[in-house]
Amino acid sequence: MDWFDLRFIQHMPSDGHLLETSHQSLGMMLLAFLLACIACYTVLEVIERISQAQQPLSRWLWRIVGALCLGSGSWVLHFINQLPAEEYAQSAVAAPANFSSLCVATASAFVVMLSISKGHAKPARLFTSALLISLSSTVLHLFAITQSPQVIALFYSPLLIMAALAFACAFSYAALYSYDHQHAQSPAMSRLSRITASAALALAIEFTHSFGVEAVVADLASTASTDVPGAESHMALIVSCLALLGFAASLIAAARDKYQVVNQSNVHRVNSLLNQLDHARTSLQQAANYDVLTQHLNRRGLNLAFTEKLLKHQQTNTPLGVLVIDIDHFKRINDSLGHAIGDSMLKVIAERVSSALRNDDVLSRLGGDEFCVLASLKSKDEARVLAGRVLLAMKEPIVINGRCMTMTTSIGICMFPEDGNSPDELLKHAELALYQAKGSGRNQMHVFSSQLKAKASVELLLEEELHTALRSDQGLQLFYQPILNLHSGKLSKLEALVRWQHPQRGLLSPDRFIGIAEANGFIAELDNWVLRRACCDLSRLADEGHEHIKIAVNCSALNLGRKELATEVSEALLHFSVPAQRLELEVTENALMGNIGQAIDLLQELRAQGVSLSIDDFGTGYSSLAYLKRLPIDTLKIDRSFIQDIPGANEDMEIVQAIIAMAHSLRLKVVAEGVETPEQLDLLAKLKCDSIQGYLLSRPIPMQQLLTFLADFKVESSLAHHL
Repeated sequence: MDWFDLRFIQHMPSDGHLLETSHQSLGMMLLAFLLACIACYTVLEVIERISQAQQPLSRWLWRIVGALCLGSGSWVLHFINQLPAEEYAQSAVAAPANFSSLCVATASAFVVMLSISKGHAKPARLFTSALLISLSSTVLHLFAITQSPQVIALFYSPLLIMAALAFACAFSYAALYSYDHQHAQSPAMSRLSRITASAALALAIEFTHSFGVEAVVADLASTASTDVPGAESHMALIVSCLALLGFAASLIAAARDKYQVVNQSNVHRVNSLLNQLDHARTSLQQAANYDVLTQHLNRRGLNLAFTEKLLKHQQTNTPLGVLVIDIDHFKRINDSLGHAIGDSMLKVIAERVSSALRNDDVLSRLGGDEFCVLASLKSKDEARVLAGRVLLAMKEPIVINGRCMTMTTSIGICMFPEDGNSPDELLKHAELALYQAKGSGRNQMHVFSSQLKAKASVELLLEEELHTALRSDQGLQLFYQPILNLHSGKLSKLEALVRWQHPQRGLLSPDRFIGIAEANGFIAELDNWVLRRACCDLSRLADEGHEHIKIAVNCSALNLGRKELATEVSEALLHFSVPAQRLELEVTENALMGNIGQAIDLLQELRAQGVSLSIDDFGTGYSSLAYLKRLPIDTLKIDRSFIQDIPGANEDMEIVQAIIAMAHSLRLKVVAEGVETPEQLDLLAKLKCDSIQGYLLSRPIPMQQLLTFLADFKVESSLAHHL
């Protein structure tokens, strides 16, 4: 087929004919436009698939599908709109010519797809794509007209051509812009934007066709008309059905691909969430089972590891060693240097202990400054060797922030299956051995034995029964030991001593239960009971005519650090209407010096109430004379260890003489404890000791016997000549 003579004219030639002279039906026009809209909508769906495709081959296949949809949509619109033209009827059914037009439309559409499908377009790329859509429609129109056998020469109006391109480009740009910004909208608005963009693209194609028809003047050859009534409607229906099938197939393929992509995305998201959950679970397990500071197992992690390790040793019937390690006096580090230094030291200590262990040994931080070691050992001797390595590793000085410190440890040891069959039982027994090591002077190891368990059981039972005795106010009672004033020869004071009348064990002295009360945190309750009972007995003594006698009550070291003590003393005195001058509090030298800063303030507050104060067991501690002269005390009590060997022991006699002289120089009274012989009394009188107490005068006796003793008391002839 020859190429046609194409001419651009300013005015229509006088001998020219319009290419289309027939009137198009409204139904045909709407059908063509609807097919173009569907084609454009399909193209936009395909563009989305291109942007989401992961493989290069998939992107190229979708570009081809999009080119087929866009090209066939443009061609179908042109084809159906040309069907009513009587002159074009023969060319409309010419298969080769129509196929050629379809190929040209598809090829030009492929160029458009290459431009459109490059991700989110910038304004320049949007304009380029819109211009390509306009040009591709124009090329299709031009090529299709040239395929008509009636056309000899074509004449184009340049103004109408430019107008067609301008309108088509504007609508194409608007459509692409609307599609490009639909992703930021809601799903409903996004679908509406896509439909609007499809209609705009269809209008762009329609403009190129309509304006093109108006712009073309053709020189037609005279041929016989072969108009077949109704042929164009049948042909339009066939072409429309074929086009719709193609568009539907493309839409279904796009929807299926979108569904697969969404599924893959969901699967990927679920896998990602599962991986995050696995990481979170691992992190939680790490946080739950490991100590943050030392990075070793914590108590919870130890329980799991202990159960697993114990099960293996039960199956193989082999011993397992359990070591509980405690840092001696670690609290002083936190109190004096701060918790930051304490934490740094704990890290170093954990490294030291770990360095002394073997690879398969398990180290755990139980809490605070306490650690636990699980070790596969054959005997307690091997356990002692392992504990010895730990003790040796701790002897090296620790340098933190320029300070050089040396810490010691106490270690308790027990063995499976000899000392227990469960983690709780083994830990409890190892801790019992640890307490024994600490009680024996610290910086040593101690191995669990059945005797320790029996002792712990007895102490636990005593603790429970002591609680019951305090709550019910039954069993506990006060005994009083008289104190004789050597200057006046009268009983001036009584020392209150608590006793426990146990229903099974008989009368228990303080050394059997005071330590239990201190260790278990209710010594303050016990001291308060003693204080109130002593005030009650002071009131009773006044009623019996002994209002001049004072009572001295012992105060424990732990109770001395409580600010509430001064309030409890004033409340007890007020409740029983006892003058404060008749009450004296005794504190041991070691208890006083162990908390001297707080003790001074508390003693001054008690002294301001009128309560007398004395230091018990003087000479056995490490008190400083610089502090002694600042303390608001009234009396020093010389410990019986210095009295029991005099006058035969010259050194003790010199110590007693020095204490009396020092006390008098500080204007303090002196009481000698443990006086049992006349010779001791004679010496103390010569040394000008103020008062004595001991078996020579009387043993501690209960209140009822005390009243009889006071009523019958007279200085015997054996004592009279010493006074």
